[in-house]
Amino acid sequence: MTSPRPIPRVPDSRGPSRPTGAGRAVAVLVLVALAALIPLLGPSAALHGTGEAGAPGAGGIALLRTVLFAALCVPVGELFVNRLARSLPGGEGHPVPRSWSPVAAAAGFAAALGLASVVATGNLVPDHVADIDAGGLYASRDGKLALLEVNAFLVAGLCALSRRPVTQVWPLAAVVVAEALRAHPTTEHGPLTGSALTLVHLTCAALWTGGLLHALRTLRLWPRTAGAALLGLYARVALVLLAAITATGVWSSLRRLPPETIAEQLTGTAYGRALLAKVLLVAVVAALALWARRRLRRAADPLTACAPARAEVAVLGLAVAASGLLTALPVPIRW
Repeated sequence: MTSPRPIPRVPDSRGPSRPTGAGRAVAVLVLVALAALIPLLGPSAALHGTGEAGAPGAGGIALLRTVLFAALCVPVGELFVNRLARSLPGGEGHPVPRSWSPVAAAAGFAAALGLASVVATGNLVPDHVADIDAGGLYASRDGKLALLEVNAFLVAGLCALSRRPVTQVWPLAAVVVAEALRAHPTTEHGPLTGSALTLVHLTCAALWTGGLLHALRTLRLWPRTAGAALLGLYARVALVLLAAITATGVWSSLRRLPPETIAEQLTGTAYGRALLAKVLLVAVVAALALWARRRLRRAADPLTACAPARAEVAVLGLAVAASGLLTALPVPIRW
């Protein structure tokens, strides 16, 4: 008895073709490993030859800050893209991927708790639980901000599991505000200006990074025509986000690296080297975004834009890790 002829595959009317499950898993593991190596090994590499002293446990702190940033991007991106989807005709009738917000909130809570323990020991990595002075967190500005982030991620997780996950926006906004204030102590010249710049920069970066990740996940479940419309709408908003990120990033850098010394500090200080690496990553991201936008507008199949968009998400993950690294390096402020 002969075997039947294989039935030809019919092209799927839904989202773009994806790599196999095993291939995706390997790719994700490799990217996570690379993203973890940047904050872990970055401080020693950036400080080499500069004559600057790094803070104890800088690699661990940078890793915790990277996890916190990533945990912020995921739910912010979900809320953002779900809002865009509802604005499309018939968008509410299409399925949405399973939310990653509860897992992200748990990761953010753990990272914020770890960072709070560092603050509670005088910005030193605790060796034992007894070294942590939890009550002392209420006595300092940094301690109060660290507690705010811990509680905000806890509330965000509860909101994500509730019947109204959109309420996550308030605790997530509290995390962004706390990070903006933490990054600019009151001893800095013009701290409110710096905090405002960081607030806009971090918000736009979270919308861009998390939004693109969730948009690509959503395309797997939507019909191709609707998916192309969603990706096109996201691309138009992302252009504005990129402009805001660039403007606030340049302004913030000029405040910390005066124009007359910026060339020297970009190569001669740890902060400058990490900043230069982040700028190069963002430049690669911008090039991939323009490539995806070009395919979206001119290709016969607009969803071929998903290929550069996936690469864009990967490089954005490395940029998030570079941002975490920056927070653990000494800032060469010269007024």
